[in-house]
Amino acid sequence: MSRSHRPLCWLALLLFCAAPAVAAAAADATLLRRGNGPDVETLDPHKVRSVAAGNVVRDLYEGLLTEAADGRLVPGVAERWEIDDDGRRYRFWLRDNARWSNGEPLTAQDVVAGLRRSVDPATGSPSAQLLTPIAGAAAIINGSAPPASLAVDARSDRELEIRLQQPTPYLLALLVNPAAFPVYRGGIAAASAAVTNGAYQLEGRVLQSQVTLRRNRHYWNDAATHIERVQHIVTEDLASEFQRFRAGELDITEQVPAAQVATLGAALHRQLRIADYLGVYYYGFNTRRPPFDNADLRHALSLAVDRQVIVDKVLGSGERPAYGWLPPRINGAPAVQPEWSGWTREQRLAEARRLYARAGYSAARPLRTEILYNTHDYHQKIAVVIAAMWKQFLGVETRLRNEETKVFLQSRRDARRTQIFRGSWVSDFNDASSFVDLLLGTNPRNDTGYASARYDAAVAAANLVDGAQRRRALVDAQQALIDDAPVIPLYFYVTKHLVSSRVSGWQDNLLDHHYSRDLRLDGAPTR
Repeated sequence: MSRSHRPLCWLALLLFCAAPAVAAAAADATLLRRGNGPDVETLDPHKVRSVAAGNVVRDLYEGLLTEAADGRLVPGVAERWEIDDDGRRYRFWLRDNARWSNGEPLTAQDVVAGLRRSVDPATGSPSAQLLTPIAGAAAIINGSAPPASLAVDARSDRELEIRLQQPTPYLLALLVNPAAFPVYRGGIAAASAAVTNGAYQLEGRVLQSQVTLRRNRHYWNDAATHIERVQHIVTEDLASEFQRFRAGELDITEQVPAAQVATLGAALHRQLRIADYLGVYYYGFNTRRPPFDNADLRHALSLAVDRQVIVDKVLGSGERPAYGWLPPRINGAPAVQPEWSGWTREQRLAEARRLYARAGYSAARPLRTEILYNTHDYHQKIAVVIAAMWKQFLGVETRLRNEETKVFLQSRRDARRTQIFRGSWVSDFNDASSFVDLLLGTNPRNDTGYASARYDAAVAAANLVDGAQRRRALVDAQQALIDDAPVIPLYFYVTKHLVSSRVSGWQDNLLDHHYSRDLRLDGAPTR
């Protein structure tokens, strides 16, 4: 998610125009109101870090490929493509009617500019690492080659070629990510809105309130878009979001409070959607400085956490305890769990206490630490429960610190300001590499600071082979994480949304990507 040296339309996203207030209970037949969790940190697709920002950016922009409502890869800006027999050369042909929201043609040069901007260190894209399968990307990201050396070329206004370092079976899935979105090279088109190429364009933004979008009539598939305007509404307080849905002020919730799932009335239960999701909730250790440069201490804290209690008592909506890093149903490799995942609770606690003591801590000399999390009901509840477990079973004294999401994302990257931080990872695409790449020592999103030659070598080996060899390398990488414990996986997500009966077209999918262009508004909401 890289920078051209010319003025770019992304700068216009810093100019927030006045947006209409959030709709009242009376539903507007032309406006879709989506709960979206925390406020978005950016609307620049090449700088997106959060799920909330990704939800908005996918409405605003489109890559060479996109996703159908059920998650299948389908043509986007590119109407067709070919792959050479060696799997290293991809050729794409763009649609004749692909246009920017100001009506200008979208060209292969715009796609090239977007890819080069993503890998340019000057952009600071947290997702640049995703594009390392493209020849030259790694050297550009580490600053040893110029962005123009990326192996992507516009053969004409409508034809694009991408050359890879080695065959990458999941390359097409990568191109759906915002990191691969094209860039408008003509600069700022208007003082109040950026030039976009997706089904919608920016109408306005109110910080800590909402982002409002309007239909992009120049979108190549506008005839299949049905909703005129969309509001992505900040809903950090889940109880408040739930009440707003019940009052008819929201059409879709970002989540559903776990305590409410079992008590929904018949009408609301018909609107509840729970589905598997390629996402993990975890705690990350700052491994760059004491005390969490000590693997024994990291293992002790992990063993002392009863994940089953968290999923049953705190969440209670079908989430699965996470002992390893890869979620179920992900493509590419089997998920590996530590041996102790099959132990009794008593066995785990005995080992936790042994490692805690070996790390130098005791009742007389307890560990004093801090959990950092971004403001959200679930995050606070989970932090309270884990702190209580550590206190009860090991004697750890834990302070809790919450921050607004933007500040939190900055804090957890600062080795001087964090010890343990709340994290979550949602797969960028359906392949194990999306998870294992996150903890590479060279990945800017790896906020733990974890750097392991063994782990990095196993992941690198997985990127050079396919089939059974690739699966073995990915198993080796997972085992390195189990042995080193730079993170505490806590649970694998399920998605929980309330979707109003006035909304049709919603389909569950493993990545939980729901484009507003695929939805319709039909009639009044059921309460």
